Amino acid sequence: MKIKEDKLDITKSLRAIEWLKTELLGAVTLVFRATAKNSQDIIADALAQVVLIVYLLGRRLGIGFGVIDNRLSDMVRQSIASDHELEKWYSDLSALEEHLRNK
Repeated sequence: MKIKEDKLDITKSLRAIEWLKTELLGAVTLVFRATAKNSQDIIADALAQVVLIVYLLGRRLGIGFGVIDNRLSDMVRQSIASDHELEKWYSDLSALEEHLRNK
């Protein structure tokens, strides 16, 4: 009976991953629609949904929340070091780095 349970678990896990990938595409669509409406609340909700789904998808794929956080921090630092345009123009990456550090 263990083999049948393992197959069901694998199938369930694969279905969850595919569902989350679809949800991510839908959430990105919501971001585009929200920006067209120019509502801060709707935009914030749509962006938060994208972040939530990314964390959950990572977990289903075997990547822990902390790993994603660490990789994000590394990318932010690398982007600052490489003089990314958004950093030069607005200091967005430094602001994000500070936010992540204080979190």
